[in-house]
Amino acid sequence: MPRQARIDAPGAFHHITCRGLERRKIFLDDIDRDSFVSRLGQILEKTSTRCFAWALIPNHFHLLLQTGSIPLATVMRRLMTGHAVFFNRRHKRVGHVFLNRYKSILCQMEPYLLELVRYIHLNPIRAKIVTSMEELPNYKYCGHGRLLGAEGYRWQETQEVLQRFGPELKAACGKYEAFVREGIAMGKRPDLTGGGLARSFGGWTNVLSTRRSGVLLRSDERILGDSDFVEMVLGASDEQLEKKIQYRREGVELEQAAQRVSDLLQLNVDEVWRPSKKPVMVWARSLLCYWATHELGIPGTEVGAKLGLTQSAVSRSVGRGAKLAEENGWRLR
Repeated sequence: MPRQARIDAPGAFHHITCRGLERRKIFLDDIDRDSFVSRLGQILEKTSTRCFAWALIPNHFHLLLQTGSIPLATVMRRLMTGHAVFFNRRHKRVGHVFLNRYKSILCQMEPYLLELVRYIHLNPIRAKIVTSMEELPNYKYCGHGRLLGAEGYRWQETQEVLQRFGPELKAACGKYEAFVREGIAMGKRPDLTGGGLARSFGGWTNVLSTRRSGVLLRSDERILGDSDFVEMVLGASDEQLEKKIQYRREGVELEQAAQRVSDLLQLNVDEVWRPSKKPVMVWARSLLCYWATHELGIPGTEVGAKLGLTQSAVSRSVGRGAKLAEENGWRLR
């Protein structure tokens, strides 16, 4: 059965997990971890992606992210490719580092934000990296300590989490810590590790009870949230898909997108295809990369082949193009 396409949109809230191939370690020491965290921070800041929780475990990692204008797929491709190249080069190995693609569940922010922050930040205890709540704030490869006031990374969002525990910072930190401590007794929380109807409603007992009352619920394994939230997300996703299908029906392809770019920037269309370091030419190719991948659904590898760019260069161009389009109100149509 083919895998379903990922669902994403600006502002989407994702719980992401990614494991090493054959459950092997993807972090062998602090050098590996420091490199990953540094790369993560750079990518988050460049793409305006917000991070609410994170934890590194020897053979996998967890992230709780909210996307900005750059798609989650671009963010994760940069992060995973960068770490795999670094890891293989440093440890003199070849081949895949990660197990297939990352797992991403699009989540309803309320009521799942605090539950997911707690779940993710308790991972080092569940993995026996640390043995107690007292040790957890000192594990620097997890966002828990940052929420308690420890030195951390500026890219981690703390205010939006702590303000849910009260307006006074010290008291909020104490209440947050107590909230996390309560989660230890809850165990692995399978209700938070995937989407779907049963998980969203706390198990099949609740689902069946709701169905017996005559209420039909919409569900999707890629989404963690109530039925109305699922309907909204799938509706927006279908709308984006419909736009791509409509472009194809109308014969709008890469060449037409290049012509639109040339019209907007007052360039000859041949100049759009030509490599150049002139700012206006960089803008043109960036805008073309963004519309080609985001609006027309053309794979980045195909766009790169047409423009003579590597996949990572296309990803960077997509980011610049998204920003240009947003700032200037430019649309493909």
